[in-house]
Amino acid sequence: MDFRELNYVLAIEKYQNITKAADSLYVSQPTLSKFLMNLENTLGQKLFRKLGNKYILTYAGEQYVKTAKEILMLKSNLDIQLADILKRDIGVLNVAFPRMRCIYMLPATLPLFQQEHPNIKVNVFEGSSDENDKRLLDGKAEIAFYSKPDTLNPQIDYETLNKEELLICLCKNHPLGRYAQPNPSSRYPRMDPMLLQNELILQLMPEQRTRQLTDRYFANIGLKFKNVMTTSSLPAIMELVSVGYGAAFIFETHLMHHTFSKPIDCYSFGEPKTVSDFVVAHRHGGYLPSYAHDFIRIARDLFDTSNASGFTSLE
Repeated sequence: MDFRELNYVLAIEKYQNITKAADSLYVSQPTLSKFLMNLENTLGQKLFRKLGNKYILTYAGEQYVKTAKEILMLKSNLDIQLADILKRDIGVLNVAFPRMRCIYMLPATLPLFQQEHPNIKVNVFEGSSDENDKRLLDGKAEIAFYSKPDTLNPQIDYETLNKEELLICLCKNHPLGRYAQPNPSSRYPRMDPMLLQNELILQLMPEQRTRQLTDRYFANIGLKFKNVMTTSSLPAIMELVSVGYGAAFIFETHLMHHTFSKPIDCYSFGEPKTVSDFVVAHRHGGYLPSYAHDFIRIARDLFDTSNASGFTSLE
């Protein structure tokens, strides 16, 4: 089957410009313009309407693009499956991580994976969980690792690898620490987040999953912080907390894999504590080659080992 026609239309839809689309396809602009004209004549209807130099999808074009993406996804699944049948240990694995996860998960998983599969090329993508969802749905990544969202996408399957506790983090010996109480459900004492209303709260950006989870939690209990600073850098937040500049809400797993310049204190919150599922996600109905399952196994073992060892000191 010739998939050129589908890729040409998708390129025009992506760039909304014939010249840019042609450049991305390595064809001339007149060639692509003539292709589109012939295709629309054959179909008997317009796929795009032109607004200045922009090409905007018509309703027919929207349906064409939607189906074209599904067809190309099926082709991608077929290609992977046939390659997997033909040669079990030659291929490409595209894996997506949030940026902080990438820092500590890659060194712990990739060398072990390459020992098992030296002929598999691994491509790594970094971005927010929402960006990585898009990579899964567009077929640019086979698997993605992140915290499970509140609203599940029916086009994505989620497999839980670990239960992570979300913690309040303050500098060592912060005055609010005297209000903490023992929590039998956690290795950390419990603190009421209402105590933080007068503190500077360090938060991630709204598109980052940890921020989305904390926003939902505090909306449910009617807590709104007045003094907030946002950044996309979780390591920066952790270091700011350690030097006494603000409070933050951070997953225990992140803390386990960060070396602090100064010690911090951590506290549980919620009833009995606040946890989230850390998952590996992949497109529903998509084919995962055998080596993708091996990468997932290695990642699961990483968390099983971390949970078994435990830790109490964050210094």
